[in-house]
Amino acid sequence: MGYVKTAMLMAAMTAIFMGVGYLIGGAGGALIALVVAAAMNAFSWWNSDRMVLRMHNAQPVMHGDRMGLHALTMDLARNAGLPAPAVYLIDTPQPNAFATGRNPANAAVAVTTGLMRNLTREELAGVIAHELAHIRNHDTAIMTVTATFAGAISMLANFALFFGGSRERLGLVGTLLMMVLTPMAAALVQMAINRTREYAADKAGSLICGQPLWLASALEKIAMGAARIYNHAAERNPGTAHMFIINPLHAHRHDSLFATHPATENRVAALRSLAIPDRSASDGSMTSIAASRIPTTPNRRRTGPWA
Repeated sequence: MGYVKTAMLMAAMTAIFMGVGYLIGGAGGALIALVVAAAMNAFSWWNSDRMVLRMHNAQPVMHGDRMGLHALTMDLARNAGLPAPAVYLIDTPQPNAFATGRNPANAAVAVTTGLMRNLTREELAGVIAHELAHIRNHDTAIMTVTATFAGAISMLANFALFFGGSRERLGLVGTLLMMVLTPMAAALVQMAINRTREYAADKAGSLICGQPLWLASALEKIAMGAARIYNHAAERNPGTAHMFIINPLHAHRHDSLFATHPATENRVAALRSLAIPDRSASDGSMTSIAASRIPTTPNRRRTGPWA
């Protein structure tokens, strides 16, 4: 059902885009708008991952790193049946993470230093599994396309005032309303798509790591950190906020109507409902993943909360 809803929302985004093009220049304007969108999406498709990683000054993490981040990601990627993604670290105290890339064969997972310091190894596994779920579900490509569409719609709506065709069809007041309401509608559709894909990635990620409670606990910690710690790179590039597991922009600056993510408490409740009690345990405790699902690196010096 998630993919059906996503397809419907993307169709709505396309319809808004074509409608704005038609109001500006008639059938010819709609065609030009479609060509421009195709060019923008082609550029974003091939370059968005490198652009986003550069915006956040992400540094590659190689095999054998002392934190064990690369080994953990590779192990979970095998669980997910995915090619090995590139792994990056972002130097910011805010705990957060995102995935990017046009397809599973050209994907990357990036986590922040704040995430590494504040989460347990199990919680980190839940976060990485969530990001791998985005990759496996091709959400990174979907989110890139919708973000590009939203930007293009806003650009066209702002151009509307300078084109006679739109003023003849709508009048000055109608044109001004279109300039305000159309980008708002596009943003709402984009955010609805993002929220739909977050729920799907939460569920799929819990299956990849084997324990939904790990991700639930991680989301609560990340949400608290994001609310009080600024991510300066994200503040400079708010268009990338929808990619993170929790909105990195400071909480008090954003209205919930325009939230790029579902409410954390709703996500946590959904994940807890996925946790099945261990029927063999008399105390009703939850079944946990086998230790072999998380790689161990006994020869390295453990640091941080995993020590």
